[in-house]
Amino acid sequence: MSRRLLTNAKLATFTANGAAYGLVEQGALVIDGDRLAFAGPDQDLPRQDRELPSEDLEGRLVTPGLIDCHTHVVFGGNRAREFEMRLQGASYEEVARAGGGIVSTVSATRAASEEDLLASALTRVDALIREGVTAIEIKSGYGLDRETELRMLRTARSISRKRPIHVRTSFLGAHAVQAEYKDRPDAYLEEVCLPTLEEANEENLVDAVDGFCEGIAFSPEQIAKVFDKARELGLPVKLHAEQLSNLGGTKLAASYGALSADHLEYLDEAGAKALKKSDSVAVLLPGAFYTLRETQMPPLELLRQEGVPIALATDCNPGSSPLASLLTTMNMGCTLFRMTPEEALAGVTREAARALNLEDQGCLKAGMRADLAIWNVDHPAELSYRIGFNSLQKRIFGGSE
Repeated sequence: MSRRLLTNAKLATFTANGAAYGLVEQGALVIDGDRLAFAGPDQDLPRQDRELPSEDLEGRLVTPGLIDCHTHVVFGGNRAREFEMRLQGASYEEVARAGGGIVSTVSATRAASEEDLLASALTRVDALIREGVTAIEIKSGYGLDRETELRMLRTARSISRKRPIHVRTSFLGAHAVQAEYKDRPDAYLEEVCLPTLEEANEENLVDAVDGFCEGIAFSPEQIAKVFDKARELGLPVKLHAEQLSNLGGTKLAASYGALSADHLEYLDEAGAKALKKSDSVAVLLPGAFYTLRETQMPPLELLRQEGVPIALATDCNPGSSPLASLLTTMNMGCTLFRMTPEEALAGVTREAARALNLEDQGCLKAGMRADLAIWNVDHPAELSYRIGFNSLQKRIFGGSE
């Protein structure tokens, strides 16, 4: 692929240049193959690149490609009926204990073929791609048996072969206890979850290991067993923590050097300090907060005070966050959680890349992947301001449109 030049652009670089958004008002980009060779002010463009074949972006905003760092897009069925139940007053826990929730999706996912799972997942992935998303994390966790967990992970891996998008997979066998092991969570972990993780790792299907640390799922002590296995296999960890209560899951995750802890509505000061010490990312998920009509907001000011990096993600899933729009997620982060538009955009670029350990993505500078989103907006804040409006002009993935 030849070297080319993009000119007359406004760049949200998210580099430490002293400006909000790392903004460069009059900028240029040089793409060489799948990498950026230059990203900065027009006036600093190297002399040898000034005569390259060029495209005038007419003042449009360029951001790094967006990254959705927490999703469950591979699943069978839907849970619209449970949506009705919650509107009639049932809590998330009540739905789960009545045999709904994750368990109902498990049944539908087990019944679906890999081809069916892929076809339905691609509809959601395509919606994200249309909004400038270039990387996505996908979790298992709706199989809760060996066969289906592996099928979900194989489906997730195949998405990057079907679409121009990076996929990071997370093994979430510790999502819930399958019905066959009701009231025997430790046996489920020992007999199903951990052996399946080993097999999935042998097939190179796993990039990270996740868990759900809650009263309706697994205790910190049980999650520690899963994380010990992940450490043995050399896999990084992340955790659904402090969503419905504070069990200390965040501190546990931080003690294992987790990539991220996610949800965090009930996070306390000790948990925030632990995240900072471990350099883990706090991933906020306003879609679940909105759908479940929660009132306990994550402690944003505490995270700011402690200097914890904050990412945003859709949490796209059939039950608690049937959301497949990262732009809407940004608006929710600002409107519901009081994030600034700069924090929201950083949360789906630079900080989301950190949450997935994507070292060559998330900002605009030489050497990074040429994964770009080009927007018909005057200012980056517009991306968080609008609701249900997609201002993407075009998306560039690895230097290709």
